[in-house]
Amino acid sequence: MNISKDQIPEPIIQVVERLENAGFEAWVVGGCVRDLILGRKPKDWDVTTNATPEQIQAAFENTYYTNEFGTVGVVLDGVEDESLKIVEVTPYRLEGKYSDARRPDNVTFSSNINDDLKRRDFTINAMAFSPSKGHLTDLFEGIKDIEVSLVRAVGEPEDRFEEDALRILRAVRIAAELDFSIEPATRDAMLKRAGQLGKISKERIRDEFVRILMSEKPMKALILSHSLGILTYISPELEQAVGIEQNQAHSYDVFEHSIRALQHAADKGWDLDLRLAALFHDIGKPKSRRFADEKHDWTFHGHEVVGAKMAKKILENLKFSRETIDKVTNLVRWHMFFSDPDKITLSAVRRIVRNVGQENIWDLINLRICDRIGTGRPKEQPFRLRKYQSMIEQALRDPISVSMLKIDGKSLMDVTHEKPGPKVGWALHALLEEVLEDPTKNTAEYLESRAKELVKLSESELRKLGEEGKERKEEAEEAEIKDIDKKYYVDK
Repeated sequence: MNISKDQIPEPIIQVVERLENAGFEAWVVGGCVRDLILGRKPKDWDVTTNATPEQIQAAFENTYYTNEFGTVGVVLDGVEDESLKIVEVTPYRLEGKYSDARRPDNVTFSSNINDDLKRRDFTINAMAFSPSKGHLTDLFEGIKDIEVSLVRAVGEPEDRFEEDALRILRAVRIAAELDFSIEPATRDAMLKRAGQLGKISKERIRDEFVRILMSEKPMKALILSHSLGILTYISPELEQAVGIEQNQAHSYDVFEHSIRALQHAADKGWDLDLRLAALFHDIGKPKSRRFADEKHDWTFHGHEVVGAKMAKKILENLKFSRETIDKVTNLVRWHMFFSDPDKITLSAVRRIVRNVGQENIWDLINLRICDRIGTGRPKEQPFRLRKYQSMIEQALRDPISVSMLKIDGKSLMDVTHEKPGPKVGWALHALLEEVLEDPTKNTAEYLESRAKELVKLSESELRKLGEEGKERKEEAEEAEIKDIDKKYYVDK
């Protein structure tokens, strides 16, 4: 578990060397050191030093300093990697009491690296590495905890969580990201101090929640959150889903079904919006559950409608972006569409594409897959899934119809002064024939000019041209559907 200077990006080395050349100590510290030891690529780099904020700023040409904790942003020129253009440098510091369980009442700068490491949250985050000396400082035996895959608080666990309650959720997140366990005394302290999370802003809760969802083991993290009594501070609605028995089609209660659906989305590497939709797709079931005596089973009629409203409220409460809220709510609302294949027609698929949006339709299919996996049944039946895919692609193709023209019936009548009647329809189909032959003609300017010529023809002549257009459209449409079915191995 050795670290070498070669593992550290050049911009970070530049910052460390500049500080050392100015007569100060400088270390890379925290989670990036942990990740290097684990052989993971760090997402963030932090540098700490015995220089004061003013001394840090004096050592660099371009910096900013706008916070009360001493962190200086060093802006580097000529760096291609966007994540390394700004390097945060923080003085060694000691922190006073945390009256609000969120931030220290006061901060004192120190000249000793050990003081800085003592204030950190977990042993695996309390290590510092000097690139110039090749020396690792591991005051709290973080390497030993890495070797046994353990998250352990620095010093007295209750003190760490009393200082900043978000550390409780962070411990769960780190355990999920690294697939580590939580050390018993640390876990006990988390359980005792869980109520302190009520003092944390929703934005900070959201950020840790997102990192949990985007980890490799979100199911593990949410089970742990429930067992520690902290799930309710993320979403009390999820807590209410625990123990809600479902019907015979499901092997698990609503909560376990939901987190298993989420885990499948994580296993597939799908994005945050789909993971949120997988987690919350059945959030409306506890409120809509009824026992049907005639079926001797539970029913959940309309749970997708109830769930969409609940998901919207949950995401708004956690301060997610409007874009994310709209997309996830939409997926939750329509997730039942593919649950009854006997009722799915091409026209119904077109309607669902309109409802959920072309850009979201494939996510809806993936949500369907997550839903099925979450029931405890095997993955979607291959033929059924191919059928769905084929029908969606048919619905999404460029429509080979007059709707693709850059002119419609009203516009045609406006420019030709033709009255409503069969000639308008035949003229549109005649124009379609020309566009199918030469797509470059599909411009408003050409079609309006050509329409003026066409309406001068007799109705019989125009009808003949229009019928040829309709036949051409039907032939092209049939050929395209055959190609799509062949692509998905669908026989009819």
